[in-house]
Amino acid sequence: MVHALREIWRVLAPGGTLIDLRPLSARWPVEVVVNRQAIGAGLVDDSPGAPLDTAANESLEQAAREGLFSREREGSFKYLWYWDTPDEMKAYLEENWAPDAILPDEVLAEARRLMSKAGEGNRVRVRLHMTISRWRKQV
Repeated sequence: MVHALREIWRVLAPGGTLIDLRPLSARWPVEVVVNRQAIGAGLVDDSPGAPLDTAANESLEQAAREGLFSREREGSFKYLWYWDTPDEMKAYLEENWAPDAILPDEVLAEARRLMSKAGEGNRVRVRLHMTISRWRKQV
């Protein structure tokens, strides 16, 4: 990752901005939204992705120690990601997040149960904890 940050530094304009935006591993809640009310179905196991969070943080700190970037600002926020069905959510997670985020079978089953009980027009979502930071290229 430090190599990638060095390459970003190389091509970024002097004084340019690097935005680091990513979800943090935090056992994402799976919720079924019924009449604007969220009902918990369980948690996504995103613990396999935790080492990537640590590596990304360490890489940015290393780039700062090398004088490539300085952190100007950082924060976090919740991000709600919606699907029409639990099976769409499962397919998306498997295609885009595996093996770093795993939807346990019992959570999928509970989301399906809640959706069928709630009737039509409801959705399923995952609540992510996002981190964002702004880094300035040092010259």
